[in-house]
Amino acid sequence: MSIPEHIRYVAIEGTIGVGKTSLAQMLLKRWTPQFADSCGISFLEEKFDNNPFLEKFYTHPDEYAFQTQLFFLISRLQELKNNVSQNEMFRPLLVSDYTFDKDRIFAAQNLTDAEFSMYDTVSKSLSVDLPTPDYIIYLQAGVDTLLSRIRHRNREMERNIQGDYLLNLQQRFDHHFWHYSACPVMIINTDRIDFVHHTEHFENLAAMIETWPASTTYYAPEGK
Repeated sequence: MSIPEHIRYVAIEGTIGVGKTSLAQMLLKRWTPQFADSCGISFLEEKFDNNPFLEKFYTHPDEYAFQTQLFFLISRLQELKNNVSQNEMFRPLLVSDYTFDKDRIFAAQNLTDAEFSMYDTVSKSLSVDLPTPDYIIYLQAGVDTLLSRIRHRNREMERNIQGDYLLNLQQRFDHHFWHYSACPVMIINTDRIDFVHHTEHFENLAAMIETWPASTTYYAPEGK
């Protein structure tokens, strides 16, 4: 396994409960030995639990959607700008379990037309020259799989998430990343694998990721 020199920023994306952070942490462990003689790898993990509006949004979405999205917008912008610029100076690789694009996907799902118009204006004015990933790993899963994983991790604020909400969100994510052109995207359907608990599933998945395709690629592993 060798990470190409032009790959400096890898992002993992997907909707709620698909396994982004778990995969990011496992890839970090796998890739760290390659950079043992350098400053190592940076990990940028999404900080969702510091949003003071998120729990209120899950119980009263119409009242708190705009505040929730605006907080995420500003905090993610700050995190990405700070960490990507620092990574360019000190570290050979940054791995993140989100992209800036996800915020706009959620905003389109959660906001009214008027709210989204205002959000979009703010977002575009603040995100000028924001660094983009060199490679995106986009994880897919069906609604039943997502609901099962959400129940398994048992976060109290997520207990009221409905299947219809996840389906609409998944469709938005699919449309965005199937049409993404800023860098190659590895689209992986995870319905039939459990890479967290089955080593063979993870090894096969990592090997596919490490083919580093130059264009959008779809992979649907069967598992065993």
